[in-house]
Amino acid sequence: MTERSQPELIDRRRTEVDEVAVGPDTLVLGIETSCDETAASLVMGGSDIVSSVVSSQIDLHASFGGVVPEIASRAHLDLLNPVIARAIVEAGVDDRRIDAVACTIGPGLIGALLVGVSAAKALALAWDVPFVGVNHLEAHLYAALLDDPTIEFPIVVLLVSGGHTMLVEMQEPGVYRLLGQTIDDAAGEAFDKVARYLGLGYPGGPAIERIALEGDPAAIRFPRAMRGEGLDFSFSGLKTSVINYVRKHPDVETADLSASFQEAVVDVLVEKARRAAVEVGAKGIALGGGVAANGRLREAMLGACAEDGIHGYVPSRDMCTDNAAMIAAAGWHRLRLDGPTPLDEGAHPNLKLAPPT
Repeated sequence: MTERSQPELIDRRRTEVDEVAVGPDTLVLGIETSCDETAASLVMGGSDIVSSVVSSQIDLHASFGGVVPEIASRAHLDLLNPVIARAIVEAGVDDRRIDAVACTIGPGLIGALLVGVSAAKALALAWDVPFVGVNHLEAHLYAALLDDPTIEFPIVVLLVSGGHTMLVEMQEPGVYRLLGQTIDDAAGEAFDKVARYLGLGYPGGPAIERIALEGDPAAIRFPRAMRGEGLDFSFSGLKTSVINYVRKHPDVETADLSASFQEAVVDVLVEKARRAAVEVGAKGIALGGGVAANGRLREAMLGACAEDGIHGYVPSRDMCTDNAAMIAAAGWHRLRLDGPTPLDEGAHPNLKLAPPT
């Protein structure tokens, strides 16, 4: 592996902010359409969830074994307006009470992103309120804060999903630093690929977790890649090890195989998060992303934090998967720190966790 330079501290604060009053009563409508979840939420003050609606497309994509971009985009077109309307109705507010509209501008599927971005800009114009573009990855950093606004900084966030696996030092809202990330497959991607190979269905993470409950996590000692090598991750080799093991042992119990694979992933995630917390002097470790809903990971992380004498912050499962509450929360902070996003901002399918250029 090539040597990496020290990650630069990402300070998203500004000394001069566009004059937009942002406070505890500021109500932000969040819109999320980056992949296969159509979601809308109203969040007040950056942490108070007034309403949150998520319409899942899992059934539409299950027979294909993964998300089909064209199907996802068309479903967003059909679902977004009703989802937004429901979020407003459940909040019990008039749309004139909404102070800003935030939406995911990346990363994600370009067609899916454009549906949300177009709708958010149209609503911002119609209501004459600020539009705020949100980085989906940054939004995951705020998931734990929605369940526990009293979090003590600095913290290390383990962001682990189908497309990303990374460790982020968060010194305070808007100030963070990338510490490590996967060099190949994300953890969630490995779950999906292994589940597909074993014929367990889609999505792979929940399928493996369910059957792993019946297995022995110590039955097979799968490799823990890059265990002592910095804070980056690698899961491609683990996936290959599972496939090779099944070929050599076709009669292996699927439950034991699933439990052993899951344990290998969790071991590496927890160990590197603990090491990152020590290196930066973090007061706690928070989870974020879809894989953060995994019960074994949640249990292991909380146990490790208790052993290390630091706080463990585990969001509710609703806040782990893609949702619009975290988008609205991040939007509130972005509006407070940066001001409105220009309306000529586009969608960025490959957006990184970094300051805007």
